[in-house]
Amino acid sequence: MSGAAGLDTHLATGTTGVCRCWRVTRTDGMRFGFTDHDRALAFDGATFRPESGLSAAALSQTTGLSVDNTEAVGALSDDAITEADIVAGRYDGAEVEAWLVQWEAPENRVLQFRGSLGELTRAGGAFIAELRGLSERMNMPTGRVYQRGCSAVLGDGACRVDLTNPGYVVDAEVLAVDSARVFWIKLPEAFEPRWFERGTCRVLDGAAAGLSGAIKIDRIDRDLRRVELWDGLRTPIALGDRLRLTAGCDKRLETCRLKFANLLNFRGFPDLPGDDWLVAHPTRVSARDGGSRR
Repeated sequence: MSGAAGLDTHLATGTTGVCRCWRVTRTDGMRFGFTDHDRALAFDGATFRPESGLSAAALSQTTGLSVDNTEAVGALSDDAITEADIVAGRYDGAEVEAWLVQWEAPENRVLQFRGSLGELTRAGGAFIAELRGLSERMNMPTGRVYQRGCSAVLGDGACRVDLTNPGYVVDAEVLAVDSARVFWIKLPEAFEPRWFERGTCRVLDGAAAGLSGAIKIDRIDRDLRRVELWDGLRTPIALGDRLRLTAGCDKRLETCRLKFANLLNFRGFPDLPGDDWLVAHPTRVSARDGGSRR
């Protein structure tokens, strides 16, 4: 007998040996395991280490759709959660799972919490992370918006554009940098100016590897390409770092048809009247022109 049933049997003995384990999965795929036990435990393809000093406050869970929440407190360290990674935003939105585990038999465990990291604060060599339950997503507005522009996200299940196709993605090396927001590159092939505006820029190597940002400006500057992000990356980009640029979409019908050949999947309503009809008024002409008309 194992799993939740095995843990129940163990708890029923009255003399228990249980601990808590947490697994944090970042959006870039990196996984970290922590436990409040005094030795490392391994299960579910992960190793949960005690050296992090991670602990959690009491978990508040209720029935219905109210949001489950708690906090996790841990020590910053070079081999676990570092201050530089928190500043860079690598833990923003990371998935969190928390188990109650019989430490002598880790197969006897129960998943107590699953959610994501919210706000992270750091001070004095430690960090505090807000944990948000799955019901947090129920607070997000959903539904279709009736608007002229396309409501799909480029490349998602509604759009269906394959952004891995040649012409929509390209890798290039950074030749010049102005802070962590503006940089110059030379592309291996020709692209029209503004081709990557509203697209994404992902850093492939260097200190900022794995970070990405939305592209604000994409212009040809002499024989180089000038790319500017809406927000600067929180880790500097160095000369020689490689970037991956993905084409952007301005949500217009013409762009969907001409740039992506994807008109059948356009999710906008281009014939909706604009705001100008609000100030429209009847127009009168002389009687010889047929009286009044609207």
